[in-house]
Amino acid sequence: MPSLVLIRHGQSQWNLENRFTGWHDVPLTERGEAEASAAGALIAATGLTFASTFTSMQTRAIRTLWLALTAMDACWLPEEKSWRLNERHYGALTGLNKAETAERHGAAQVHIWRRSYDIPPPALEASDPRHPAHDARYATVPQDLLPATESLKTTLERVLPYWQDTIAPALGQGNVIIAAHGNSLRALVKHLFAVPDATITEVEIPTGNPLLIDLDEALRPVGVRYLDPERATPLPALP
Repeated sequence: MPSLVLIRHGQSQWNLENRFTGWHDVPLTERGEAEASAAGALIAATGLTFASTFTSMQTRAIRTLWLALTAMDACWLPEEKSWRLNERHYGALTGLNKAETAERHGAAQVHIWRRSYDIPPPALEASDPRHPAHDARYATVPQDLLPATESLKTTLERVLPYWQDTIAPALGQGNVIIAAHGNSLRALVKHLFAVPDATITEVEIPTGNPLLIDLDEALRPVGVRYLDPERATPLPALP
C-alpha cells in the first residue's frame, strides 16, 4: 500500500508580515527554512522510501521540498513542478495586510473571502502586474486557465486533474511527497477524505509538519497522522 506525505511550506516572508500571498512569489524566512529541514528529518525518521516528489511553481514550496530532501539525504529523487499545486489565488487582495484589509472592508467580509468554500475575493484586472499572465513561469499555461482570483472550490477544480492524471499514477510506483501550500493541500485533503464543503475550511495544515497518509490500493486513506504530534491540528476522519 502506498503512502503520501503532504508538506505545507515553511513560514514565508509574507506569512510573517501577515499579508495575502497567493500566487505572489516570496522567500522562506529563516524560521521557514528551519521548518523545512525539520520536516525532512521527521520524514527520514519514518524509514519510508519514496519514488517521486511534487511541488508547485512557487519558490517557498520548491525551497521547502529541496531542504526536506537534503535533510533526508534524498536530493536525487525525481521532482516535478506544476502550477496546479500553487497556492489559492487571492485576487485583488494579493499583497495586502490582512488586519488592514479587515479594517477597510470589515472583518466579516474578509472572513468570507478567506474562509468560505466558494466565494472568491475580488478579481485582478488582466492588466494588473500581479496577474499571473505577466509571470514568465506561466508562459506555457493556456491563458484562459490562469486565475485572476480563486475560492477553495476553484482551487480544488485545478488541483484535482493533476492528482488524477499525474500524482495518482505515480503512487502506483511507490510513495510520494508533495510540498505545496495551505489551500492546495487542503483541496487534496478534501478530495481524499471526502470532507464536506461546510467544514473543509476548518482544516488547518501547520507549516512544516508533514502529514503522512497511508492509502489502500484504490488510493483511499486508511491511516493518517502528523509526524510532529506536538504541532498537530485536528485531522479529518477517515472516509
